Amino acid sequence: MEDNNLKIDEFIKKVQSSKKGELDLSSDEDLSIAIMNLISIEEHFFFTGAKTEKPEYYDLLSTAREMRKDLLKRIIKDYEGEVWCISKHLLSASMRLMEVGTKAQGQGKKEDAQEMFKKAYELYSMFWGINLKLINVGDVKKVGEDQLDRKDTKKTVLGKLGDIVKYAINCCKE
Repeated sequence: MEDNNLKIDEFIKKVQSSKKGELDLSSDEDLSIAIMNLISIEEHFFFTGAKTEKPEYYDLLSTAREMRKDLLKRIIKDYEGEVWCISKHLLSASMRLMEVGTKAQGQGKKEDAQEMFKKAYELYSMFWGINLKLINVGDVKKVGEDQLDRKDTKKTVLGKLGDIVKYAINCCKE
């Protein structure tokens, strides 16, 4: 647990000492959203192939999958065990929860939408926490409330990660 706190402290110092107070991860953030959409495209090609019984949709699925794998390598450079798949599924689940939240909002179910958006952002933050090495998944058996910052008892671990991601990644930076 101490090791994780040191890594987060180091990351925060790096962010604070950078030229404009933010890391330029905006391209990686854009890329992660593109990867989310490619995962969704793979799913749509699968279901369309199954529903229409046209195997050419599976060929398109393979093309989208190869592109997604190549792009994911740009963000996930060093991984162990199942981190690659965990990362892919975190992005996929985040994207789906965003879509569910957007539909709920369109139906006037604002509380449901907010809940889905919060969960989507928590998963997205977990993706970045793992891939920026803020979370050492090998040492984590149960993520405790004090994992990231022992002084802050008001936020969950995912909430704290979300704050770090908000601070570090600014998609509007050109």
